[in-house]
Amino acid sequence: MTIGQAAAFVGVTVKTVRHYHKLGLVAEPERDSSGFRRYGSAELLRLVRVRTLAAAGVPLAEVGPMLDADTTSFAAALADVDRQLTARIEELIARRDMLHMLADGDRALLGDRAVALLERMPGLGFPADEVAATREGWVLAKALVPEGFEDYLAHLEHALDDPRYVALIRGAAEAAAWQPDDPRIDELATAMAEHYLANPAQLKIVTGMQARTEAGTRYHLIAHHGEQQGSAAARALALVETKLRSAGVRIPGPDSH
Repeated sequence: MTIGQAAAFVGVTVKTVRHYHKLGLVAEPERDSSGFRRYGSAELLRLVRVRTLAAAGVPLAEVGPMLDADTTSFAAALADVDRQLTARIEELIARRDMLHMLADGDRALLGDRAVALLERMPGLGFPADEVAATREGWVLAKALVPEGFEDYLAHLEHALDDPRYVALIRGAAEAAAWQPDDPRIDELATAMAEHYLANPAQLKIVTGMQARTEAGTRYHLIAHHGEQQGSAAARALALVETKLRSAGVRIPGPDSH
C-alpha cells in the first residue's frame, strides 16, 4: 500500500502517519523501484496498534515503550494509563459541574447562604443597585478572606432580623446620593458606631472580615469596594471607622499588616 492507502486503511490521515514516523513509533518502509514507500502487513499492524493506543488516551510519548514492552510491563503500563484517564475524567466532570453552576453565577461564586441573603435584601427595602454592589463586595470578600466569609454571613443573617440595624444600613446606602459635606453624614456615622458598640455580635460584621496577612489592604478593598474617593458614602464609612477605633475596636488602617 501507498502511504495514502495505509492511512485510509488504519483510519488516520497521511499527516498523522508521517507524525508517527517522525516520533519513531512506526518505521518508514523502504522505497520501491518506482520511488514510493510501500506499506506491508508489518507496518500496517504497527500503525493499527499505535492508532489504537493513541485513541485510548495513551500519550504518544508512552506508546513506543508500551509496544516494545513484554506482556507484564504492557499490562502495568495500561493500568497506569487507566489511572491517568480516570483522574482526567474526574477533572472534566468537576469542570462540567462548575460550568453548570456558573449558569447560576451568584451560587457558584458565593454559595447558597449568600444567595439567600441577597434574595432577602429587596424585601427589606434595599434598592437593586445596593444589592448588586453588595454582591460584588461579597465576591471580593470571599476571594480575599475566605476563612472568615461564612462567619460573616452568619452574623449578618442575625443582624438582618434587627430592624434598627436594617434601618441604619439602608440609611448608609441612601447616603451615597448625599453631598460629601451633608451634616447628616456625621449623625449617621455616630448612630452606626454607637449601634455596633452596643451590639457586639453585629460589630463582628465589621471586624470579622479581617485577613491574617495584608490586613489593611484586604480590609480596605472589601469595606470600601465601589466607593468614589471623597464621596458621602466614603466619608460616612471613614467616620464610622474612626469612631470605632477611638472606642478601642481594631479596624485595620491602609498601612496595617
